[in-house]
Amino acid sequence: MPSFIRAVAITGLIAGTLDITAASIQFLNNHPQSSVRTMLTAIASAAFGQEAFNGNPVMPWIGLLFHFIIAYSFTILFFLLYERMEVLRKQPIVSGMLYAIVVYSTMQYLVLPLTKLPLQKLPLPAILIGIGILMVVFGIPVSLGARSYYRRKFN
Repeated sequence: MPSFIRAVAITGLIAGTLDITAASIQFLNNHPQSSVRTMLTAIASAAFGQEAFNGNPVMPWIGLLFHFIIAYSFTILFFLLYERMEVLRKQPIVSGMLYAIVVYSTMQYLVLPLTKLPLQKLPLPAILIGIGILMVVFGIPVSLGARSYYRRKFN
């Protein structure tokens, strides 16, 4: 497997897994009577609407697939930007944290409005918690993965 594909595959898997784990913990904390299966079905409902909740056992898997497609898309984008933008290489932790804000904003204000999910106005504390979690579980791991891959090229 070419090293770029391998680096993106590993980084996306790590960041995507950390992200879905954090989302599951947060979801179960906010909805203690629910399940991760329900959360994953809700992700699938972005494309299928209420039909996703009709008991089809494939829907949670589709939700998980959607999650990883999005995680890998943002991972690939960061890797491509990292190579072209020196500013991202100067402070990888800060770059990852700022990238998480970009990812959060893109999802909240561009992607989710295009889905069948009902739009929610989140309170500021929920937004800040979501961004903070995304910084730790997604932005920083993706940035460090890119730094590790490009280390030989830029050093």
